[in-house]
Amino acid sequence: MKTDDLIGFLGSSFEREPVRTSWMTRRLGLAVAVGAACALFLALAVLGVRPGLMQGRPLLFLAFKLAFAAAVGGLAIRYLVRVASPGGESRVHLGIAALPFVAVAALAGASLTTVPREHWHGQISGHSWLECLVSIPLIAIVPFAVVTWAVRRFGAPTDLIRAGALVGLAAGAVSALGYSLHCMDDTVPFVAVWYGGTIALCTLAGAVLGPRLLRW
Repeated sequence: MKTDDLIGFLGSSFEREPVRTSWMTRRLGLAVAVGAACALFLALAVLGVRPGLMQGRPLLFLAFKLAFAAAVGGLAIRYLVRVASPGGESRVHLGIAALPFVAVAALAGASLTTVPREHWHGQISGHSWLECLVSIPLIAIVPFAVVTWAVRRFGAPTDLIRAGALVGLAAGAVSALGYSLHCMDDTVPFVAVWYGGTIALCTLAGAVLGPRLLRW
């Protein structure tokens, strides 16, 4: 029997009797936690902590950035646990994982209506858009490797594209958590475009790499 046939057979078998997820939750949750610790270490070691982070506006936006990244990461873990089990993708509706992005985009749109149009570029690009664009995907490499290893070791996904996308989503989210401690820009449109965009980029990379890295 070919590998693809075996995967399809196992997936159809488990659709009638889903695998218990508590065991998988603990292991993948631990992997994401380790990945988050690695992302935090890399961000602090390479970029450092933003001066004055715990004061006024920087602290408020740190909480906003952390809340967004944590919401994305939490949903990624929730659905990755299901997809990592054979046939689990039948119980996953990934549209819900987009809700944090939609919410932040809506807040960004509302924020832009409060400033003159000539200031929109500054609100969106900030001072460090390029640093954000480069840093979050690069920091995400280590969490991505850790979570990929965990899925290969403890899981058996049958939808490798979707599983890879969720690994990338989780890695991008924890990378954004680490980067937020350094980020110098405090506008909602910046978070929506550059945090949301780089996490989406990590998700796309995961979807592309998933069939190769997660095949069993």
